[in-house]
Amino acid sequence: MAGVLESGMLTMGPKVLEFEAEIARLCEVEHALAVTSGTAALHLAVLAAALEPGDEVLVPAYTFPATANVVALAGLKPVLVDVDPETMNIDPAQIRVGPRTKLLLGVHLFGRPLPLHELPDVPLLEDAAGALGARYRGRACGGLGIAGCLSFHPRKIVTTGEGGAVTTSDDSFADVVRQMRNHGWRSLAPADLPAPGLNYRLSDILCAVGIPQARRLEELLTARTRIAAGYTSRLEHLPVLLPRADEGDVHGWQAYVLQVDDRDRVLAELRGQGIEAQIGTYSLPLLGAYRDQGEFPGARRVFERALALPFHTRLSDGDLDRVAEALDKLVSHH
Repeated sequence: MAGVLESGMLTMGPKVLEFEAEIARLCEVEHALAVTSGTAALHLAVLAAALEPGDEVLVPAYTFPATANVVALAGLKPVLVDVDPETMNIDPAQIRVGPRTKLLLGVHLFGRPLPLHELPDVPLLEDAAGALGARYRGRACGGLGIAGCLSFHPRKIVTTGEGGAVTTSDDSFADVVRQMRNHGWRSLAPADLPAPGLNYRLSDILCAVGIPQARRLEELLTARTRIAAGYTSRLEHLPVLLPRADEGDVHGWQAYVLQVDDRDRVLAELRGQGIEAQIGTYSLPLLGAYRDQGEFPGARRVFERALALPFHTRLSDGDLDRVAEALDKLVSHH
């Protein structure tokens, strides 16, 4: 960090390139392009897909709103697809491909890889915001589709405070993202700006924060996997649905989200005991912006039942015991 400040190169300098090289290595792709947030990564990737206004992009109905927002803001039509009430990921059986369906924006929700083998033959853009380190049948998430979009928000396994990246092995796609994150410049001398762009650059200061974490990803994921296993072993006798990855996949463990009946009561009681639990994420059709797309029972069910437990690597066995004992009293004897 001090080195960055002394160098005077605070943005688009050597630390950005170094961080990008680490992320590309982790996602097993040719290119990683650091940007200001996971939402910026999604926005640039959707724009780089070069679709026509009104083209349709499939988006899971249960996800953070940014996944659908970037599609709408790019002048495209987000078409919501219900989720599997067990995995919380997009339900392949609910996907309808129409004449204007051009892209599937697939989310590896909370770090659980998508069932790629069950998806239709539609170009895949991965929302891998919570899936750095996750693997689908041995392949790195973020390297499964035409491009992947990562987030380095504080709740993620590698964080730069705010930040994100687009990952791809397609050279021309990478070039478009590289230009569009820097106003649209192809070169500054001579001045060459073929199309208008945005300023989504990530600073060297933030990349310097991310580099050592990216280098320790395996260790960080092992620690999170251990905490997840600690919860699972303490909770598997309870009448709750616990998170896991499919056989042969590796969960990225961005969060530990189980499903429980009467979630709102359970959440309120946990918080009353000083246990900082949260909801999972959002059912988009229940939000004003996406209410016109009808009823999505899978998304509604998981939105009402998903409970994110406190989850970070400094949790002790005693902390896990405390959460498990509180849950046990709330769900077993109610």
